[in-house]
Amino acid sequence: MTFVRIDGIPHHLRIDGAGPVCLLSAGLGMSWFDWDPVVPLLAPYRTVVRFDRPGLGLSAPAPARAWPTLTGEAHRIARVLDAAGVRTPATVVGHSLAGFHCEAFARLYPGRTAGLVLVDSSVEEEPRPSRAPALRNTATRACGTLLAGAGLPRALGPLLRRTAVRAARHHGGDPTPYDPAPHDLVRRAYSTSRSLRAALAENATYRDQAVALVGLRERPLPEDVPVTVLAAGANPGRDGPRHWLDHQERLAERLGATFRVSAPAGHLVMLDRPQDVAAAIMNPPNGPVRPSPAGQEEERTHRR
Repeated sequence: MTFVRIDGIPHHLRIDGAGPVCLLSAGLGMSWFDWDPVVPLLAPYRTVVRFDRPGLGLSAPAPARAWPTLTGEAHRIARVLDAAGVRTPATVVGHSLAGFHCEAFARLYPGRTAGLVLVDSSVEEEPRPSRAPALRNTATRACGTLLAGAGLPRALGPLLRRTAVRAARHHGGDPTPYDPAPHDLVRRAYSTSRSLRAALAENATYRDQAVALVGLRERPLPEDVPVTVLAAGANPGRDGPRHWLDHQERLAERLGATFRVSAPAGHLVMLDRPQDVAAAIMNPPNGPVRPSPAGQEEERTHRR
């Protein structure tokens, strides 16, 4: 377990394994340990870098008036790789909201990108900018202060985390799929006001980051960088499973990416089908293939 200062903020950093580098970035409000099922599958072949964004996991909070931005998160990935001593191009892997961040990194740092894997990434096809961002930020900050002052994080933070994880996993025959994260780590990460404030800030600026990504897409992805969109085959989504897969495949078409479906899996693919995530990283399109467990139910490649 390592802590490094990035822009004056102590960030929690974790490095495992050996070999070509891959960086794993978790979704909104999530922590480094949410990748735990994937890491043992990668570590024999890859150097795996994980980190917590400010306020999440074990990282210190950002300054009160600092809000997440898309370019800021892309630059954060670059600084994390610097702190990890990475001097060669890395495969960047983003889940959910972090899919925005990793795609932005690939566009802003093409020379540092060996591959891009989007794991059930957030998709906003026609995002609209917030009408009153200053008012929204003030309201979000006030909400965080009110909830923290009422003791919500300590009283309910770990319970809310586990409830959210269970809701985002594939149920199968189990009506309450469990959260595999150790209880003590969940308590350390989610019983604090900093984690609550960080999650609220990421949620509040989600639309801003989606709009920024649309503009950033004027910068082409490098032609020689393999891109994979790995979609959850059982993600309920707001429009139903088929509509969600349609959104994901259109994202793959837009990026000229290989489209893979992981099934059965809910939104937290790394917990439901970690072997599929590992295969997407180790077996990129047109890349060397390593033996891996059966996973994807379908695969299609869209050319850039």
